[in-house]
Amino acid sequence: MTKKNVGIVRKLDELGRITIPIELRRALGAENHDELEIFADRDKVVIKKYEPSDIFTGETKDLYEFHGKLVSRKSIVELAKLAGIISQDEDV
Repeated sequence: MTKKNVGIVRKLDELGRITIPIELRRALGAENHDELEIFADRDKVVIKKYEPSDIFTGETKDLYEFHGKLVSRKSIVELAKLAGIISQDEDV
């Protein structure tokens, strides 16, 4: 996705909501019912398409849910090595 300034102004409604214009949704590749991540970055509000990731590394592949958190297979193997469950040289 290429970033470009669109220059659209919207007002907040009485509940603090805004409508994201179709041009921006298309630029994000966001469809109806997609999850979006919203966060503040200094003086900006950033909206990006949500992508589940490992809580330790940010990895997005081979994810497993453990106690409500996502952990990648790679992190699980590294933790098992750290705990001495498997040897450091072992390739799993």
